Amino acid sequence: MSQEFLPFTRPTIDEETIAGVADVLRSGWITTGPQNLAFEAALSDYVGGRPVRTFNSGTATLAIGLRIAGVGPGDEVITTPLSWVATSNTIIEVGATPVFVDIDPLTRNLDLNLLEQAITPRTKALMPVYLAGLPVDMDRLYAIARAHGLRVIEDAAQALGSSWGGQRIGAMGDLVSFSFHANKNLTSIEGGALVLNDEAEASLAQKYRLQGVTRSGFDGMEVDVLGGKFNLSDVAARVGLGQMPHLARFTEQRRELAREYFEHFANGAAVALGVELPPYDFEHTNWHMFQIVLPLSALTLDRAGFMAELHARGIGSGVHYPAIHLFKLYRARGFTVNMFPHAERIGAGIVTLPLFPSMPRHEVKRVVAAVNEICEQYSSHPVT
Repeated sequence: MSQEFLPFTRPTIDEETIAGVADVLRSGWITTGPQNLAFEAALSDYVGGRPVRTFNSGTATLAIGLRIAGVGPGDEVITTPLSWVATSNTIIEVGATPVFVDIDPLTRNLDLNLLEQAITPRTKALMPVYLAGLPVDMDRLYAIARAHGLRVIEDAAQALGSSWGGQRIGAMGDLVSFSFHANKNLTSIEGGALVLNDEAEASLAQKYRLQGVTRSGFDGMEVDVLGGKFNLSDVAARVGLGQMPHLARFTEQRRELAREYFEHFANGAAVALGVELPPYDFEHTNWHMFQIVLPLSALTLDRAGFMAELHARGIGSGVHYPAIHLFKLYRARGFTVNMFPHAERIGAGIVTLPLFPSMPRHEVKRVVAAVNEICEQYSSHPVT
């Protein structure tokens, strides 16, 4: 490769944070402790003072959110089939049934026009996903939830830094789950956080986080709920804490790169062939990812071949995500092809292109040129 390989994502961790992690390691207190408390306080401040508890993953936050919402065996939770499989896996994990609703092909999020017809007497909660950081229409979502007496667990794993109606995601709504995985806009290497409604829910979340234990005094210990081992280490919390002051800058850098993508894709071969760009949104989304959808019927290669061509040109890419209901685990639960056609088509053709804060803006032009070149080379008909 003549140029340095460009990954689809790369975390930005400054030297002060790296030094801070070393300090934590030297301190002798490396599991959940003072750094975790400071991280929770910073996150709470970020979402307007709402209670926040950290966990070792965004998957754990979803599962605990479902438990706090009282979701269990016999209940149904409505969600999208286009997400990381953790979204619906957590519903199954608590003994409930995931009910999928197809996506809006433009936003690629849960289609709220189809939501109410999927509600049954067994529906206990809604779990929307904000794909690539773009929220659903929050006003409409919560109007539906209130009308039917439903809890909402927002899978906002990718949406830290996004907003709706001028308010940050997490500063409003019901239970809100964030992820701090290495590819997220803010990372703690691995980790997540759950935004809660009051201190009673926060206390319950804390118990679920560590084996259901409540401590009192020097030796008092009680267990009244079945918890697990989901706590965030102080090493990870220090990384997240070090990221907080940079979040606004990271988000703005992502937006600048997204604008570059739209500018370079305009009137090019890829768009002429039918490549679908993401929604042009610079009001709500944090631009966690820039995703295109390939017109597979107009190409003589499949998605894997397209990604291999990008890789050969020194460009990384990703798939976020295949349609969940087509995995074997879900087929065994009765889901079949053609149940959710928009999710299936987009899930088969979606490709995540490089976008991260430290990515040089000129690299966008290289990526778009490569996409255009591949589309021209492998078009099943002439591109005009």
